[in-house]
Amino acid sequence: MFNRSNLAIVAVAVLGAALGLFASTHMNGHADRPVPPGVTVLKVGDTRADLELADLDGKPRRLSEFDGKLVLLNFWATWCGPCREEMPLLDSTYEKLADKGLLVVGVAIDDSDAVRDFLKDNPIRYPILLAGEDEDASLRYGDTRSVLPYSVLIGRDGRLLAQRAGYFSADSLGEWLQPHL
Repeated sequence: MFNRSNLAIVAVAVLGAALGLFASTHMNGHADRPVPPGVTVLKVGDTRADLELADLDGKPRRLSEFDGKLVLLNFWATWCGPCREEMPLLDSTYEKLADKGLLVVGVAIDDSDAVRDFLKDNPIRYPILLAGEDEDASLRYGDTRSVLPYSVLIGRDGRLLAQRAGYFSADSLGEWLQPHL
């Protein structure tokens, strides 16, 4: 038979388990990174930040150049295994849906030489930009937990339609894009 002290112990244990489950589900093991002064973190519905990033040839490019297209902006790095695994899927999706106005743009959070070396052995057809000195590029687009890969879908009007931390499967990418094509 339970007495009051046993009941209290069980209640505390259940509460602790519930809080632990909540924390593990919602925190994903990553703490929010601090937002530096002057950096605005975008959310769905906001207008995209018009970042200026260099392409692989060193030419400055602005994200506003892609207005009018549905842009899947994918933050990645050569040292990120899931990023490397996801790139062929992004490339084939880009090729398959380009006629519907989809443009995939990769933003490498990495050393430019490492990116060029990686792409020599793993060519892709969509544009790659280099975050370079802009350490907050992915943070500006909502990556508050520093998760790679991190993807943002930008509408033809320049507004953020969706944000996603983590790797895409073929099914999850299709489901993510379909409502916006």
